Amino acid sequence: MPWLLRRCESCGSYTLNKERCPYCGGEVRVPHPPKFSPEDKYGKYRRLMKKLSEGNVKNS
Repeated sequence: MPWLLRRCESCGSYTLNKERCPYCGGEVRVPHPPKFSPEDKYGKYRRLMKKLSEGNVKNS
């Protein structure tokens, strides 16, 4: 099911427009979180990227 509702990143208003906010012209994105799955296919990569961004990974 595609999400219809969008939220402006600049002003925070909600819209159905997929390209730009009709009020301020800012970028819009889907406000809903990703679907939860106990079988997280990309969890390993997400944790690695978090460690890399914190600088806690040794180069091997």
